Amino acid sequence: MKKHHRKIFILIVFVYVVFSLYAAYNVFFNTKVITRVHRVVKKITVATSGGGVVAPYIGDDVWNPWEDEQANALSALHKQRDAFRQYQERIDKNRPKRYKVQIWGKAAIGLYLWEHILEGPLNPTDIQAQWREGEIQVGKIDFSFYTGPAVIQGHVPLDTDSVVLVLNGREQQKISYATRWLQHVQTLMQFHAVNRVAVVLLGSERCTNDWISPYLRRHGGFVDLLFLVYDSPWVNDKDVFQWPLGVATYRQFPVVMPNSHMVSSARPFLCNFLGTVYKNSSRETLMGILKQTGLDKECITTGREKWLPQETVESLRQYQTALAQSELTLCPVGINTECYRIYEACAYGSVPVVEDMLTPGGCSAARSSPLRLLKAAGAPFIFLKDWKELPGLLEKEKMMSHEERTERRRRLLEWYSSFRQQMKDRFTEVLEETFFKNS
Repeated sequence: MKKHHRKIFILIVFVYVVFSLYAAYNVFFNTKVITRVHRVVKKITVATSGGGVVAPYIGDDVWNPWEDEQANALSALHKQRDAFRQYQERIDKNRPKRYKVQIWGKAAIGLYLWEHILEGPLNPTDIQAQWREGEIQVGKIDFSFYTGPAVIQGHVPLDTDSVVLVLNGREQQKISYATRWLQHVQTLMQFHAVNRVAVVLLGSERCTNDWISPYLRRHGGFVDLLFLVYDSPWVNDKDVFQWPLGVATYRQFPVVMPNSHMVSSARPFLCNFLGTVYKNSSRETLMGILKQTGLDKECITTGREKWLPQETVESLRQYQTALAQSELTLCPVGINTECYRIYEACAYGSVPVVEDMLTPGGCSAARSSPLRLLKAAGAPFIFLKDWKELPGLLEKEKMMSHEERTERRRRLLEWYSSFRQQMKDRFTEVLEETFFKNS
């Protein structure tokens, strides 16, 4: 019995060993591998009384009954992908094209352009920061703005070939600095890093700007567009456009947001004039008339003999308070008829009373001077040819009702907002037309 069991055990071991060897052989030595499921259909002719009949039979390979469905599904997937790609191409073709423009603010009027006209943000907000920058989308253009003492030649991150350079050309020292920036941009153009250039220029108050003429493209230079402050006879609305002087950003005059109190509050003073009173000037005449008629008691007036380039915190506060508490702001001419005071008065809803007279210099040769830009925009100012007209004007002011004054203030604030929007639209449209028309 024991021998019988032993034989059975030996037989089982033998069968296991044989099976193991067979399995090992198939795994390690049999090289036939089926890499994909497929079928091969062979055709044979079966003799029948009616002739040959083609009959399929399956060979040694495995038949995949879903092969046709998989092929159809794959074909449908390719069609869907092609249709989606075509759809994306149509969307991209119809999507409005966007352009990049960098503005390099190397003059204080750049802040008026960026913060007051384009209404762009600036980071950091600290006005004393060495480097400030911002981005904004206007129309089809993505603007980026760089300003501050640390914005120097060769250290601005240039990601576009379209540049607007903001420069000061009022005096020789400023002109020398501006020329160095123009030469830097010219070098960038020679290396094809920049292809399109516009300049926003705080020009001479007497409209003597011949130094920049050789840089204009129409004179063989590379500057495509010039936006020029003051009533220059160069303005042709083709490649030279007039630009507003704006507020004194170099004195930290802020962006003023209108509110209901600014419109409806009772203002305790008829008028204001805070500024430098030059000898033998119309400003001296103005102050004399106010004092002689006793109207200086109904207006805020502070005269100084010497011009100061910077405001103190206290003097800026006093000036803003005077604008906010006066119905009118008196704007006598300086070297030019256009002055910062006009725009600063508008910001506070204090109606500018402008001395409407030409000043000496090349600006007088311009058509429709003085204040061509503001008059063309329908500025709701009071224009006087002579300050002797002021007493009669102020007497009429005393007769106005609070409702009439409130309505006039509202119209002025709305006009100033509309004017800045017009300048914004004009600036971007001119850039688009000149820089990107054929893009």
